Amino acid sequence: MEALKQFDGHYWKSLFDSRVGKTNWPYGSGVWSKKEWVLPEIDGDDIVSAFEGNSNLFWAERFGKQFLGMSDLWVKHCGISHTGSFKDLGMTVLVSQVNRLRKMKRPVVGVGCASTGDTSAALSAYCASAGIPSIVFLPADKISMAQLVQPIANGAFVLSIDTDFDGCMQLIREVTAELPIYLANSLNSLRLEGQKTAAIEILQQFDWEVPDWIIVPGGNLGNIYAFYKGFKMCHELGLVDKMPRLVCAQAANANPLYVHYKSGWKDFQPVKANTTFASAIQIGDPVSIDRAVFALQNCNGIVEEATEEELMDAMAQADSTGMFICPHTGVALTALIKLRNSGVIGPNDRTVVVSTAHGLKFTQSKVDYHSKNIPDMSCKFANPPVQVKADFGAVMDVLKGYLNKTPKV
Repeated sequence: MEALKQFDGHYWKSLFDSRVGKTNWPYGSGVWSKKEWVLPEIDGDDIVSAFEGNSNLFWAERFGKQFLGMSDLWVKHCGISHTGSFKDLGMTVLVSQVNRLRKMKRPVVGVGCASTGDTSAALSAYCASAGIPSIVFLPADKISMAQLVQPIANGAFVLSIDTDFDGCMQLIREVTAELPIYLANSLNSLRLEGQKTAAIEILQQFDWEVPDWIIVPGGNLGNIYAFYKGFKMCHELGLVDKMPRLVCAQAANANPLYVHYKSGWKDFQPVKANTTFASAIQIGDPVSIDRAVFALQNCNGIVEEATEEELMDAMAQADSTGMFICPHTGVALTALIKLRNSGVIGPNDRTVVVSTAHGLKFTQSKVDYHSKNIPDMSCKFANPPVQVKADFGAVMDVLKGYLNKTPKV
């Protein structure tokens, strides 16, 4: 930080803004456009990048007004990145460093991770780009087929293990302690250096004005700390004059941070994570718990939770306004709904919900919801197709009935 403080906030804002939308290697990446803050010593030839980042900050005008009475609600669509999730932001940094180490003849035979889906997709893609072997430990039958196929397609060595994510995490830590395999989970701080750039990018997209609230889904909890670190650096280096408040949103079926928060931050206890549609955050013993608690305590942060029905309803509501979000974003939107209904978040508060993955990775959950095929869930916003005969009169009758119920403009 001391080296970075040699330059004032105006210098950094001008530098970062000058790189937006450019193809000059590697600065066209939303991560590497902040190279001096991420991994300054690495040579450009060692960087492995797909020009990740630069993701859409979507004004959720209709969702905000219709469901929440909010005028300044935004969704940061990190899922439009290279492999369909925010994990690319960290993986470009980690794999670039491994690429550098291997060129220096360090004994690294490959990179390994435990994953609930998105981490393995990012790791396998970036390793494939650099020609580095990737090893993936996945919990058997607990991730979507769209997530499973990504590391397979990118040539990763995939082990489907009969345990949950926490069991996979324990095994990969033991394996990497014995073999020259580089650990790629968010326990590795290099990942967080890349992920923090999403916070800086949000400030850029708001012309360096600080939003009031940032809401982030949380599982292994590295990302909530990464956002805190990005905003904190911008504050300390004079790019902005305040910090936003952070909210970490967890699935009620995997909510150790929420339980810890509600206890007044007393002794943390892991939980047994139960099945959730938000499978990427189905984690009961998060490795970044200490960093997450530090971040939330230092920004007057809040932790909320979402039941399965709440997160699926929120996802359906968001989709009905033109988005196509993942269940994890449904968790974050549920947190927003609860905080808005309780008056904690005001109608004019500038609020950003971080969407962590692309909805196309989770189409089966949407199919099940709109088919009303989820046990013990009413699916009250389901929109199933209407079966009708191949007859003009029958089609007209159905259309007239629909149009008569449609609100008039």
